[in-house]
Amino acid sequence: MKTIEEINQSNVKKIISERKHPDFFPGDIIKVGVRITEGKRDRIQYFEGVCIAKKNRDINSSFTVRKISFGEGVERTFALYSPIVDTIKVVRSGKVRRAKLYYLRDRTGKSARIAEKIKKKIGIDIETKIQKVTEENVMPSSEEKPEEVNKESKSEKSEAPKEEAKAEAPKVESKTAQKDAPEKQEQSKEKTEQKK
Repeated sequence: MKTIEEINQSNVKKIISERKHPDFFPGDIIKVGVRITEGKRDRIQYFEGVCIAKKNRDINSSFTVRKISFGEGVERTFALYSPIVDTIKVVRSGKVRRAKLYYLRDRTGKSARIAEKIKKKIGIDIETKIQKVTEENVMPSSEEKPEEVNKESKSEKSEAPKEEAKAEAPKVESKTAQKDAPEKQEQSKEKTEQKK
């Protein structure tokens, strides 16, 4: 025979599988879509305000929303898993330091404002692979010797391009010297012609 708690938990799981509400907390500005039946017609009316209290009690969970309408404070308490509550949308999340915000009842205007909670995201998600520690990873014995030989050959190869670069530099100078040489020959020819 099932207890009442087990029945309630099974009902909650069933309701959650059908529709999912976002996570919200006291201090958040939420927009609740309420089903209203007028005769044969159904419609959804939105009630937007600050969530001032939330009670988590399985099937009996509820939350209270407060808004100011035409200068009057209006509070409405909804059962979280009620069929009347169609949708819940978090408009803005508030930064508060207590669970029940009943002190907002006494405040109006700017003093009733709640600061916005800014969620910071880190740009890069880093995934790390876990490596198993084995003897091969810790102490590679025969692999170290070929790596040393490769390092020596790499250092010789790196020295070779430096020598080639040095050899190319004089060639460039010699080309410019060759360009200058014909001009000098022409100048010397002109001088000899002038002498004649």
